Amino acid sequence: MSLQYKIVPVTPFQQNCSIIWCDETHQAAIIDPGGDIQQLQQVVEELGVNVTQLLLTHGHLDHVGGTKPLSQILNVPIIGPQKNDEFWLQGLPRQSEMFGFPMTEAFAPTQWLNDGDVVNVGNQALQVFHTPGHTPGHVIFYSADANVAFVGDVLFKGGIGRTDFPQGDHPTLVNSIKTKLWPLGNEVTFVPGHGPLSTFGHERVTNPFVADEMPLY
Repeated sequence: MSLQYKIVPVTPFQQNCSIIWCDETHQAAIIDPGGDIQQLQQVVEELGVNVTQLLLTHGHLDHVGGTKPLSQILNVPIIGPQKNDEFWLQGLPRQSEMFGFPMTEAFAPTQWLNDGDVVNVGNQALQVFHTPGHTPGHVIFYSADANVAFVGDVLFKGGIGRTDFPQGDHPTLVNSIKTKLWPLGNEVTFVPGHGPLSTFGHERVTNPFVADEMPLY
């Protein structure tokens, strides 16, 4: 019994949407359905899983753009992010204009998440950590069983999330990474919002923004 996942890049920003499922019950969730919902439906069908919820790490358009229509098609709840990202979700029409995306309606999730919450996907449990900095209501999802974390735009291989958006804050983001992500363990694989996977241990050694101690040249 384990948590499985498949990454499906969506939108012109190639955002890593993750379809995750419990391989015992075949119940599934989709993390950050940013768009291309027909493609996501096709992958779900090919996997033969039953999507029971949509999970959001934060409110940026490339992560949430397909959420409302997909939730209506599948008749499933929208879970997350943390409530401090409400202004991003309410500002989706403006985000659509700014980035040249199809018009995306504002929406509210079925449930906001908080630090310490647990989301169950079949028999698998995901721990929720509030990780502000990129956005104020950003959360990540961590599976201790699979030793994997879905971190949205908090951390990337060799980089960290932007903090120049409204209510972004660089010191807060660095603190989130070092106090919420690193304690989960060096061996944890993480799925970032964009780009290739990595491990927390690799980033602690090589990532110039958050490495434990970078060499002086």
